[in-house]
Amino acid sequence: MRPRLNSLRAQLFAAIGLILLLSAVLTLGVGGLLTRQAVDRATLRDLSHQADLLARREQTGILLPLTRLPKLKPYLAKQNEKVELLYSLSSKTPFASEETLRRLRDRQAVDGSITIDGTSSYFAARVGPKVFVGPKAFVLLRPHRNATADWRPFFNALAIAAAAGMLLAALISLLLGRLITRPLDRVARASRALAKRGVSDPVPVEGAVELRSLATSFNEMATQLTDARAAEKAFLLSVSHELRTPLAAVRGYSEALADGTIAPREVADTIGKEALRLERLVGDLLDLARVSQSEFSIHCAEIDLDEVACETLQRFQAQAKSFDVRLEYVSSGAAPALGDHDRLLQVASNLIENALRVTPVGGTVRIAVAPGTLTVEDTGPGLAPDELPRAFERFFLYSRYQSERPVGTGLGLAIVRELVDGMNGTVTVTSELGSGTNFTVRLPLAEAAETSKPPSEKAETT
Repeated sequence: MRPRLNSLRAQLFAAIGLILLLSAVLTLGVGGLLTRQAVDRATLRDLSHQADLLARREQTGILLPLTRLPKLKPYLAKQNEKVELLYSLSSKTPFASEETLRRLRDRQAVDGSITIDGTSSYFAARVGPKVFVGPKAFVLLRPHRNATADWRPFFNALAIAAAAGMLLAALISLLLGRLITRPLDRVARASRALAKRGVSDPVPVEGAVELRSLATSFNEMATQLTDARAAEKAFLLSVSHELRTPLAAVRGYSEALADGTIAPREVADTIGKEALRLERLVGDLLDLARVSQSEFSIHCAEIDLDEVACETLQRFQAQAKSFDVRLEYVSSGAAPALGDHDRLLQVASNLIENALRVTPVGGTVRIAVAPGTLTVEDTGPGLAPDELPRAFERFFLYSRYQSERPVGTGLGLAIVRELVDGMNGTVTVTSELGSGTNFTVRLPLAEAAETSKPPSEKAETT
């Protein structure tokens, strides 16, 4: 498939291509300049060495030095060189500058570049022996274009090497782009499948650290989303079932009342009970929804669990007496913690209400507090080991024990866990069949663990 221009692969290839182009231009520019300078220096050294050889050769001409140089002009012309004789070192000449003439008068060898009639040339000027007549010095000239022909092959080689490097880098960039974008494409396809069908195959974890982290995060998200959708489906089925039961009872008793087969008082009592159950169920659902969406206001501050326990105890004294269940309270004094007083009161109320409901006549429900800890124990029938990990799931215990024990709406323990989590705490349960159940809420400790209350042991029994 041809990549789109706005795809990551195309952008990556374009970025690498632009970098390669700039690098090639910079390499050719700098390399060409350095190569030309090196060739210029080598050409000038070669011309200087040739001029030294000619000067030593002409030293043998004692009577007429430098007079044999004109005979070499045909041979020099074959290599695009020429020699000019200087008969005076004090008069101006187009073949030597004032500085060159001055240095020649000091009997120095001079090398460099000069422009004659618009033609740039290298030159090597050498002075001859002191004589009264004849040439005093000579200048060996070689045009710059000869050097250009010398360094151009090097520049062409640089250009070929740069083109080969760009081609190789382009192939590598294509492979690299595919290596990087392939995991991203897989994650994108899996995301679309997850959004469309609600399920997706796990994405292979491979590639660089960041790509492996992305694949791992997506797989975890997909698993959590699948579990959440399954839990939501189960929750909706449970809610619909629990709503259908009281509604069916209300409808059946209303039809029986219309037929006159049941006394109005009995119908009124039944409809009242079912309406109360519906009200509690709807209220718990709203509370649970607000907690899950962080719409439940939870303000953590320093609180005393001893005060929370005493307030909860007073709230359920009458209900405990009506159930003929002892309600005990155990405290070792101050129990500081960080939490929300009202929400923790709701947590303790839900736990005690559940305990009172399942505890048989003559049994005991005990609430105990310590710094950062609130515990509710009962002497009820207890839970099986396989039920403990799912005790806080919505409707789990309700669906299992609704025909065996007095149960509530099936949402109380789920609300407890959500509220405790909102206060940065934990809630755990331990139990054995026939030996009762123990719920323990642990909250962060307050900064001031000591209060003015005495640490004496106190217990109350209702």
